[in-house]
Amino acid sequence: MTIQLATTSPTTAFADRHIGARPDDLQTMLARVGRTSLDDLADAAVPADIRQRTPLDLPAALSEQEALERLRAFANRNTTAVQMIGQGYYDTHTPPVIQRNVLESPGWYTAYTPYQPEISQGRLEALLNFQTMVADLTGLPVANASLLDEATAVVEAVLLMRRANKARGNGAIVVDADTLPQTLAVVLARAEALGFAVRVADLTEGLPEGEITGVVLQQPGTSGRVADHAAVIAEAKERGAMVTVAADLLALTLITPPGEQGADIAVGSSQRFGVPLFFGGPHAAYMAVRSGLERNLPGRLVGVSRDATGRAAYRLALQTREQHIRREKATSNICTAQALLAVVAGMYAVHHGPEGLKAIAGRVHDRARTLATVLRGAGHELGTEQFFDTLTVGVPGRAGQVVRAAEARGVNLRHVDADHVGISCDETTTEQHLVLVAEAFGVTDAAAAVAAGPRGLQLDAGLRRTTEFLTHPVFSAHRSETQMLRYLRRLENRDLALDRTMIPLGSCTMKLNATAEMAAMSWPEFASIHPLAPAHQTTGWRELIADLSGRLQEITGYAAVSLQPNAGSQGELAGLLAIRGYHRSRGEEQRTVCLIPASAHGTNAASAVLAGMKVVVVKTAADGTIDHADLDAKIEAHREQLAAIMITYPSTHGVYDADVRLVCDAVHGAGGQVYIDGANLNALVGLAQPGRFGGDVSHLNLHKTFCIPHGGGGPGVGPVAVAAHLAPFLPGDATGAEADGADGAAGAPISATMFGSAGVLPISWAYIAMMGGDGLTRATQTALLTANYVATALNEHYPVLYTGNNGLVAHECILDLRALTARTKVTAEDVAKRLIDFGFHAPTLSFPVAGTLMVEPTESEDLAEIDRFITAMTVIRAEIEQVARGELSAEDSPLRHAPHTAEVVAASDWDRRYPREQGAFPVPELRQDKYFPPVGRIDGAAGDRNLVCSCPAPEAFEN
Repeated sequence: MTIQLATTSPTTAFADRHIGARPDDLQTMLARVGRTSLDDLADAAVPADIRQRTPLDLPAALSEQEALERLRAFANRNTTAVQMIGQGYYDTHTPPVIQRNVLESPGWYTAYTPYQPEISQGRLEALLNFQTMVADLTGLPVANASLLDEATAVVEAVLLMRRANKARGNGAIVVDADTLPQTLAVVLARAEALGFAVRVADLTEGLPEGEITGVVLQQPGTSGRVADHAAVIAEAKERGAMVTVAADLLALTLITPPGEQGADIAVGSSQRFGVPLFFGGPHAAYMAVRSGLERNLPGRLVGVSRDATGRAAYRLALQTREQHIRREKATSNICTAQALLAVVAGMYAVHHGPEGLKAIAGRVHDRARTLATVLRGAGHELGTEQFFDTLTVGVPGRAGQVVRAAEARGVNLRHVDADHVGISCDETTTEQHLVLVAEAFGVTDAAAAVAAGPRGLQLDAGLRRTTEFLTHPVFSAHRSETQMLRYLRRLENRDLALDRTMIPLGSCTMKLNATAEMAAMSWPEFASIHPLAPAHQTTGWRELIADLSGRLQEITGYAAVSLQPNAGSQGELAGLLAIRGYHRSRGEEQRTVCLIPASAHGTNAASAVLAGMKVVVVKTAADGTIDHADLDAKIEAHREQLAAIMITYPSTHGVYDADVRLVCDAVHGAGGQVYIDGANLNALVGLAQPGRFGGDVSHLNLHKTFCIPHGGGGPGVGPVAVAAHLAPFLPGDATGAEADGADGAAGAPISATMFGSAGVLPISWAYIAMMGGDGLTRATQTALLTANYVATALNEHYPVLYTGNNGLVAHECILDLRALTARTKVTAEDVAKRLIDFGFHAPTLSFPVAGTLMVEPTESEDLAEIDRFITAMTVIRAEIEQVARGELSAEDSPLRHAPHTAEVVAASDWDRRYPREQGAFPVPELRQDKYFPPVGRIDGAAGDRNLVCSCPAPEAFEN
């Protein structure tokens, strides 16, 4: 056979570095799968009726240096300023030891979600630090491992109150009028979709009449007011309502925490704990709850259990694992987290300790108090006497003038209305900044007035915190930078991330996050921009966002893109809400049924419910495709109520279903819309465009296909791309700063800021710009090749469950272990844990089919690493065969005892029925470069029975 490579034009040096396989390797792999070229493989695998026949019309690929120069040009068109706008976003000092060794370290940012806990102990400990910090500061016993942003966290709290308060489930949600505007906008949008009542009221005057399910308070309020909420919380409890307080964590070092005032739930943002402004995100929100609400807690929850030797070990606990299974009954979306930013915030607390946080909060309050004294002395009226960091100042008819005067001095203030200006102090505020603000208000001899300002806490005694916090030793043990550096390194070394090994996860593409793509994220011209800064100060951000949106439109074949959704789960919701808005605009409010194939991501069903839709499941045929008889029956049964179908393409089974156009046509024929989940877009870029083969809307995962790293479970970006008729229903702006959303859209806001997790968008822009159209297409083709190479090599050992055209898979393959398990009792989980002994992260376990492993090698892995994985799987298959032959039972095999820690294999006694060397070094190459997991196999059930979700005492780790 003569092997010819693709006939596409030469790509840039960057594309050659992004794609792992060298030309000779490509020849080897193509020969193994029986194809002559990458083009030949794509033609054979992708159905002809959806195949893209014209190249992507993208600008010529840039070199790394050219891309960085372009990014620098974007950055230079932004204006850096002293940000005193506040409203939930504050400038902060990221400790350099954390910036360099967490935020910018591939050992942290290339890690995957810690579903395999034995190889995730480092980031699990870091997230447990975060949970402990939140629980301590809020005065509530259980906190989760982060949510997306404050506005959506409040929504999650509202939904939790409605679920948990069954006795008052039909009552209204009462939201304090002093709540952050963007939070209120997002709550109102979700309430409209789900059909429950929200009442906005000034709660300084007490609760309104009528039945109430829950109450939302803000502490401090958007006005800056710090209030004693004990009375209104008590009144709410007397009336059977639950209470959520959205609280500022830094303020809680000085003021009474929500839990001590009787609140059920506390939510908020940890952004000001060392996480840059990032033009609005990514930032880690938090949620803490009282005892009894643990199983209702959304998102992820890190807990403590034991490994096989009895050593304390961390794992994701409780409902974290259940959300995919519960589908439309899910209480939240498991993709809703910001792990990397939670790690930064938690480490900020470790770095400063309780005394340091109090000192920072005290300085912030001193600055605000000084400014209050100076402005009051100049005759200005303040909106509140009790405040932490924020002032609302009366300037009748002069607000615009004052804001402009401050901007001329390099300071951004908040234009509340024509008569009021808002000012927020933060960790970076200096006395000189106060002088500039005072001058903008017209204060004479401002420098002298500021210098004479008061010091010390000025809060009523009843508002002051009296309880200790952060008493665990971890928050006092790392005071020197040497200690902090070594702690961060120790945790990083306990994990397996992409900088150490291939992560062959199906459904969650884990590929190169190039250093050049990551470089611009920390530049101050990007990172220090407030999301509510004047538009003329953010020209560079807006140009980059518009350019990235245009490139994504070309790649997907859609007419418009919104980058607001800050996770794939939010992108799903945004797409479904756009469909809902479209139907309602046509007077078809009855269209609320969403068809979802049984094989779909569990997140799809949860998103459909949150969009106010009714889920109807469509059966899957034996070959993994949609059961057309059942589809036709469901369409006919719900023809007048059909809103949409949600499909994943290529399918969740890793196959290009040949019938996708038929499915789209059938749904369109009944008046429905087609949502194509873009989770598997890495198999389509340059080969097929969902907007041109039947899709009306897709969400994309920039943290998969477009190289934003997973960060141990977030950040993510889930843009929503739509056909022209849905463009008016893309997300609008929750802050009110934009007249309209993207391209004039004014749909329901999805997250707190217009551009969501803007801070990581330069990563995807750089990837697309450096790859160019040809490079992106070749990457997709290579991803298909690596998956088919693995499938071909392993099929004789583990049958590939589903294939498509010409017996080929798409970018991932499902290895079926069910027959082996029935014969030997060796499970897919045993194989996943045994792979750790070879230094590999496991493939996706038991999804979408129980008892299977789903493998996605990606285009970034070189042939040697792929062959190393194939070797590991082949050796494991031989160990399974030992069990099958009766030489060992499953319980006595290295598979069931995996993974093997250094402590176990180095112990003086070895009583196992296989050699010590087989346990530790199953292949010779491991004798020099070996990863030993810090703990053995973890007992998940024990962790759920004895739930511990904050830092345990050090003695717990003594064996």
